[in-house]
Amino acid sequence: MSLKINSEIPNVFVKTSQGEFFIHDWLGENWGIIFSHPKDFTPVCTTELGALAHLEKKFNKKDTKIIAISVDSIEDHQKWILDVDEVNQCKVNFPIIADTSLEFSKAYEMLPADDLPLDTRTAADNATVRVVYVVGSDKKVKAALSYPMSSGRNFDEIERLLDSCQMTAKYKVATPANWKKGQEVIISPSVTDDEAKKLFNKWKSPKPYIRFVDDPS
Repeated sequence: MSLKINSEIPNVFVKTSQGEFFIHDWLGENWGIIFSHPKDFTPVCTTELGALAHLEKKFNKKDTKIIAISVDSIEDHQKWILDVDEVNQCKVNFPIIADTSLEFSKAYEMLPADDLPLDTRTAADNATVRVVYVVGSDKKVKAALSYPMSSGRNFDEIERLLDSCQMTAKYKVATPANWKKGQEVIISPSVTDDEAKKLFNKWKSPKPYIRFVDDPS
């Protein structure tokens, strides 16, 4: 389940709480966070929408747009947003896709194979519809995460993952375990020492195959 890394996201036409558009047009030349929910008015997802609403300004500074998706109607989305704002003391400004036909969920491989009619589905039936995609400005999937129904997503980690994806897309580096923006990174194994001297000048190498350098950004 879920789209493969480096695959182009399907250019689905969507109806959202903020209008209708093709997803590629919405993304433009920005990065994107696409995150899905099993159903409106579910408790964990209500906290998640609020958490991301609080982070939206930080994501905007990273040239990253946010869009959510749930299988319910726009009317339900608008009512749910009021709850989210109240519970989390926030303002949801990003669009939420109304995927009543399940077209988007199917195109983005968010559903199990044994689909059920919408009017008989529950949050439990949609358990696999809790996916996060980090999408690059080239409209390709850079990272994909799936979560169970009972575990709220850590959006600080998703921000960290976005920082890593943007860093490694711009520079010939990889990020080590538990890396945070501003910390040392690793020169990509595909970069020869001669090339590394031109790109990074110097590095620390505890082992021949590990080369640590300061954050190049």
